[in-house]
Amino acid sequence: MFFSALSFPKIDPVIFSVGPVKLHWYGLGYVIGILFAWWYGKRLLKTLPLWKNGIGPMNPEKLDDFVIWAAIGVVIGGRLGEVLLYRPDYYFANSSKIIAVWDGGMSFHGGFIGTILVIILFAVKNKIGIWTMFDTIAAGVPVGLGIVRICNFINSELLGRVTNVPWAVHFPNGGLDMAGNLLARHPSQLYEAALEGPVLFFILAFLIFRLKALKKQGLIAGSFTLIYGLARFFVEFFREPSISYVTGKWLTMGMALSLPMVISGLGIIFWASRPNRQRS
Repeated sequence: MFFSALSFPKIDPVIFSVGPVKLHWYGLGYVIGILFAWWYGKRLLKTLPLWKNGIGPMNPEKLDDFVIWAAIGVVIGGRLGEVLLYRPDYYFANSSKIIAVWDGGMSFHGGFIGTILVIILFAVKNKIGIWTMFDTIAAGVPVGLGIVRICNFINSELLGRVTNVPWAVHFPNGGLDMAGNLLARHPSQLYEAALEGPVLFFILAFLIFRLKALKKQGLIAGSFTLIYGLARFFVEFFREPSISYVTGKWLTMGMALSLPMVISGLGIIFWASRPNRQRS
């Protein structure tokens, strides 16, 4: 059945190009996200009353060195997650596309694991508390997540499910109905942008500045993991599954990968909140 829906805004995924070099909104989103997390993390480290005993856990300048590590972890982890978890058949048949990250296609869960690994390696190498690093980085990550989800919308990728809600969107690559009309779909990328971006960021900011959560190592990292997992699980009900359902008719790959985040986030929060926990 055909129903009216919003037209997809015509936004070129490429901001500008000079010869063969192109700047995509998608790539710019990742750059802005990483730079914001770096800047915000340094501000938090310089605000000593936020930390236990009013002592900063590490030199803020250490984050200058971590920026490159973060970029490597996010890009390699995110791309490998997309290739191995979501579209292995396509990428193994088109191996040249594996490195084409500028065209989109990054798995958050893969990038999450990649970032965890580089944080651990960087913290050990520089003799910094691992949980301190997790908390500092997690606090600023939501801004980048929100921007990248908007870029997913601009790229007309990770489409939502077919719907008749008044704000549904006719994506140009969203498929046709029996009458040849474009199917109207949930703008699920924007749902994710809101929940994973400003909503998550301001919840963490409230915990940091009002409840002084940074005084308990791991509490912000655990809260980030829990809230993101819940947000992603919820939005999966409106997002077209990237691959077949994992089991039954409702559990998608995104849900399956988010459930461990919810469970581990709860565990970390419980562990970080114990009054007698010894902290390094």
